[in-house]
Amino acid sequence: MSYEIAACKSPEEVLAAIAPVMHYFGATPTPQDGTRFLPFVEPSRAFVARESDVVVGGCGSFPFELTVPGGTVRAAGLSVVGVRPTHRRRGILRRMMRAQIDDTRDRGEPVAILWASEDTIYGQFGYGLASLTGEIDVAKTSTAFAKPFESRGEFRLLGEVEALPPIAEAYERARPDHPGMLARGTEWWRLRRLVDPENRRQGAGELNRVLLSLDGQPAGYALYRITQKFQSGSSVGYVSVIEAVGASPEATRELWRFLFDIDWVASVKAMLLPMDHPLFFLLARPREMDFRVRDGLWVRLVDLPSALAARRLGHGDPVVIEVTDPFCTWNAGRWRLSPAGAERTTADPELGCDITALGSVYLGGFTFARLARAERVTELRGGAASRADALLPADRAPWCPEIF
Repeated sequence: MSYEIAACKSPEEVLAAIAPVMHYFGATPTPQDGTRFLPFVEPSRAFVARESDVVVGGCGSFPFELTVPGGTVRAAGLSVVGVRPTHRRRGILRRMMRAQIDDTRDRGEPVAILWASEDTIYGQFGYGLASLTGEIDVAKTSTAFAKPFESRGEFRLLGEVEALPPIAEAYERARPDHPGMLARGTEWWRLRRLVDPENRRQGAGELNRVLLSLDGQPAGYALYRITQKFQSGSSVGYVSVIEAVGASPEATRELWRFLFDIDWVASVKAMLLPMDHPLFFLLARPREMDFRVRDGLWVRLVDLPSALAARRLGHGDPVVIEVTDPFCTWNAGRWRLSPAGAERTTADPELGCDITALGSVYLGGFTFARLARAERVTELRGGAASRADALLPADRAPWCPEIF
């Protein structure tokens, strides 16, 4: 059988492209699903796979501005990728990825990013594991801080409409400091972060939006839900922290103290936390967080020199890297990495790696030296991995606080 892979031409086709992945969530696309995608994914950014007139696969990408060490870069956020189980193992996914990567390059987006539904899929298309993320489940009895403090913050619970301006302001104050964060426009806030439809609650309570102000200015916020349960007259309920962002260390401390002090619950849970979260040192008993780790954001360099030019490069001696990239052959070859950027060279290579390794080090979540110890980078000249790491400095772990 032959399959057609084509860019969507209408919002209705975008919803059809989403249908294959929704199958695995036991659902079909609804108008509410449309509000989460259609305002952000223009039809030509989505691809649909058809057998005759039957949709058998689809994918789409969001147009993002991604924070990287020292700057930002345009990025395609790949999402809603799926092939119906009736058509697996027929090369449809590979053809969709080919179309999506080529489209990303044509749009001048140097980087593609995603959250992987399965961690074995996307390496074959050049995506490298770029960050780790953690989740916690901590009993309220274990939330004392190592250094008690007197709160000076002002907290307000806000409605959906009034929350948008100050919460967006607090986020924008924090975003430049966190590689992995995404710029958010008004509609993204309104339709994806602050809205509270019933189908997103999954048995939990309504969405709470709390704003922290310091010195009269928005300094941070938290989005959370309460799941309330009682056993023998006492609460065994919990707070689910969806997102807590502080624009300063003080704001982060204030926010988490507020969340830990919410009454009538037994525990606090949170997901999508960065690996260097201050809670490891704020809490007197950090072990009790039960911090669990999984893979986070994956990164694919679509245009290698442009991607590296968008982030801060450090001082140090140049290093020559031989890169293999069978899926995007324009990236393959020898590159001289220096404080001025990446340029082609015919010099002897000092490091060897495939393109996934560059995706892994791009946001600062991992280093060439660490990848070399796992034999994902080959050091062809002694000390080359350390020199390459000096050229790609990062002072904090990447953090993307939402799955798109």
